[in-house]
Amino acid sequence: MSFAHTTTSAWRRTAAAFALAALTAATLAACGGSDDDNGESRVASLRLIGTASLPTGTLFEGVEFGGISGLDQATDGSYWAISDDRGGERGTPRFYNLSIDYAATGPVTVKVNRQTYMQREDGSSFPASARTVDPEAIRLAPNGNLYWSSEGNWGTTAATLFQPFVREMTTAGKFVREFKMPAIYNYVDNTTTGARSNKLFEALTVAPDGTVFVANEDALIQDGPLTTVQAGSVVRVTALDPTTGAAKAQYAYQLPKIPVDAPAGAPFGPDNGLSDFLAIGNKKFIAIERAFASGIGNTIRLVLTEITDATTNVTSMASLAGTAAYTPMTRKLLLEMPINYQGVKLDNIEAITWRKTLPNGHRTLVLAADNNFTADTQANQFIVFEVLPD
Repeated sequence: MSFAHTTTSAWRRTAAAFALAALTAATLAACGGSDDDNGESRVASLRLIGTASLPTGTLFEGVEFGGISGLDQATDGSYWAISDDRGGERGTPRFYNLSIDYAATGPVTVKVNRQTYMQREDGSSFPASARTVDPEAIRLAPNGNLYWSSEGNWGTTAATLFQPFVREMTTAGKFVREFKMPAIYNYVDNTTTGARSNKLFEALTVAPDGTVFVANEDALIQDGPLTTVQAGSVVRVTALDPTTGAAKAQYAYQLPKIPVDAPAGAPFGPDNGLSDFLAIGNKKFIAIERAFASGIGNTIRLVLTEITDATTNVTSMASLAGTAAYTPMTRKLLLEMPINYQGVKLDNIEAITWRKTLPNGHRTLVLAADNNFTADTQANQFIVFEVLPD
């Protein structure tokens, strides 16, 4: 059984290219999911190929499709996509296999091929009737398995509190192992120290050398306040050894302030966060900064960031707040997409991956949005870009 949807986007402007803000040149090294064999590609601009959306409420095998928070290319050219349905909402926590296809001028076609439940250590699926996990990211492992992350679930009792994690599973959803995450990411009291509820492992990626990188979405409590319209914040990017499963280093990534405020009387305030990143080298990444203002929409930034020799390993630093002295990862704005971009209103972009190389030799990127299962205002949006060399 499959579900396919195609959108012939108004974005299909075959001659349209847009400059990457503040970018003179960037070198992209080979990364997982790429079919570029020479390992490098010069980036001067991006051309929007098109977009496709599956409407909220779409059912697949009787279960609502949505909440796509992570996306990565499979070995056969299809995609692995994870839903952030936590259980107790639309169904059993699950991931999907998708087909996403397009030509150089569009249209973009998305097809749902199958869904699979993530399994716990005992081989059972996570419950459909209670929040025990919050899936947010998925990546292909070098051995053909899948890495995935969970933000866990904050609760005031032992029965409702579940810590965040990064795990490995087979493509059938079977548990393989859990990485040894630093205790600094654990929920403590959601007030004075530790993780903040729903602000953890949105970002996950695998470097060409196999190192797994994971990052929290917004600041840990001890690392300072969350982002605001007046000031930014800082998150921790942790490098995980794929052999031992242990953390081997940790770095600071600075988030900018929120670019657009929510109007007075909005049901909740604006926010900004690191919603995903893609390794384009062993220590180089394209990061997605996703800002949202209730009643207005999303501002999406693509950022080139790197761990250099000058970047501080902050593993031993209990706090990154106040006068803490460290050198963060570099940050260079590649592209800022405002709320309405080239005639399309951007949705809640939470995933990025490489896709196929076009006949002209240019590589392509795919972004995906988490629709939050919100029928009136959001959809399962997929955006495709052609990478134009200088």
